Formats: sequence, structure tokens, C-alpha cells
Amino acid sequence: MTSPLPFNAKTVLMASGQGSQRPGMGADLLDVPEVAATFALASDVLGRDVAALCASGEGLDDTRNAQAAIATLSIAIGRALEARGVRPDALLGFSLGQVSALALGGMVSDADALRIVRERSRIMGEVADANPGAMSALLKGDPADVEAVCAECARGEVLVAANYNSPAQTVVAGTPAAVERAEAAWKERGGRASRLATSGAFHSPLMADACEPFAAFLEGVSFDEPAVPIVGNADAQPLGAADVRRKLVEHLVSPVRFTDSVAALTAAGAASFVEVGFGGVLSGLVRRCAPEAERFCVQDRESLEGLVAALA
Repeated sequence: MTSPLPFNAKTVLMASGQGSQRPGMGADLLDVPEVAATFALASDVLGRDVAALCASGEGLDDTRNAQAAIATLSIAIGRALEARGVRPDALLGFSLGQVSALALGGMVSDADALRIVRERSRIMGEVADANPGAMSALLKGDPADVEAVCAECARGEVLVAANYNSPAQTVVAGTPAAVERAEAAWKERGGRASRLATSGAFHSPLMADACEPFAAFLEGVSFDEPAVPIVGNADAQPLGAADVRRKLVEHLVSPVRFTDSVAALTAAGAASFVEVGFGGVLSGLVRRCAPEAERFCVQDRESLEGLVAALA
């Protein structure tokens, strides 16, 4: 049971996580001034043409490219909404999306958020290359059952619940062999499994070697108190300047508690959840976590204009 949030929320902006990347993402938003400016900044900071990366999709499943593309688009859409008067009462990011939320919530500049993404993706990519892993969504079952399957199928290898996405969807992460065993055991129980297009076992002990270098990098980043409350993934509690570095590092090896985060925000009065990113993954998860809430996904010109009109 998570502690109550110390604020009231009506509209929550959600920043997408890794896995939402697709070729052509954000293509018809590039002539929106705030979007164009964010993509130009990202290209300068990251040392690559991020718009071209999104357009071609080449290498987009590599965590280094995926994180760059997803964070840039989320921040860009958030800035476009902000310029049109859409101001959230709280922010929630999914894994990588926490970094986008740091920028949109005023804890770091957009440039520093992109620098964090650059180093986070580089370090995670190197560790994933050295420690091969896999992730799979186990569907049609509750988290306790997934945890039992992990305990049963680990057999001395890494296998953990990594993303608590909804009451009936939990993602596991671990060594490829252990994940394969978990998928087979889950199907024997009548569930379904869907392998994720990731290049590593994120949010698991296989990422432990990423913690020290990422912590060292974050020591050189300045964090302000958020102008808009940001709910962290690891404990469904607000992030603050005093503990954000520690929580960002710990989150590399600890699960995404999205279900708990949505529940905490709903208890704090959240009635509308707006995803900024591509694909509508988080909006779909909110539908399962809080079916009574309004859900929006802003990912193209039509949805941008539609949300601004709806919230005007």
C-alpha cells in the first residue's frame, strides 16, 4: 500500500517509456515550433539527427537510439501543449519517461534531460551488451502469480518482475533462458506471453553494473525542486531534489510500479491522463488500472489539436 500523495491532481501528463518507438513517430509534428526547437536541441546534445532517426526507424530498437527518440518526442509534445495553455497538475513518466518528466516538471533543463538520456542509454546499452537479457509481458494473471512463476523458473538465474503495468499485466526480465522458461510456465497456466523488443533485461539485477557510472554522471547535474509534482516509478511517491539522483539510479535495477502510481494519482483526484509520446501504450494501461478516468494520447497533429480543444 503506497502512502497518499501530498497534493491534489486533476490532469496528469504521462511521458512514454521505451518500447513505444516506431518508424515515422512524430513526423507530422515537426513543423510545430516547439517540436522543431526540441528536435533541433536534441540533435545538438545527442550528436545525431533525431528527426531523421525517427523517420527512418533504422536501429530504433537499440536502447541508445530508442531512448533518444522517445524522450525527445515526449518533451517536444509537452512543450507544444504548454505553449497552448495545457498545464498538468502532476507528471508521471514510465521508466525512461521519468527523465522526460523531469524536464517538463522543471527539475532540469531540456538540455540536461537530454544529456541524462544520452548517458543513461549509453551506459544501459553497454551493460546490456555485456549481460544479455530479455523481457516479456505476462498477460491474464495477477502480479502475485507472476512473482510465483519467477521464483519457480529462475533456477539460479536472474528472473524478476520488472514492470507492474496493470492488475493483469506484469513484465518479467532476466536471462534469455529464464524468461523463456517463465513464458512456457505462464502459458501452461492458461496465460499469454508477449516478448518485448528490448535489447536488455531492464529494471533487473542484470543492470547492476550501470548503477555506479550513472550515479557518477548524475553528480554533475543540477536538480531544482519540481514546479509540477512528479510521481516516481519506484515507489509511487513524489520526486524531490534531495533524493532524485538516488531514485533514478536505484530504478535501473528496481521495478516500474505503474499500477501503484496510477492508483495513487487517482486517489489524489486525477481524472484525466494525457500521454505525450507515441503508440498509446500508457493510455491503454490506464484504461486497465483506472477505467473511469479520461485518457488521451497526443502523438500527432490531430491528437494535439484535439486535446487543446477538449481542455480549452
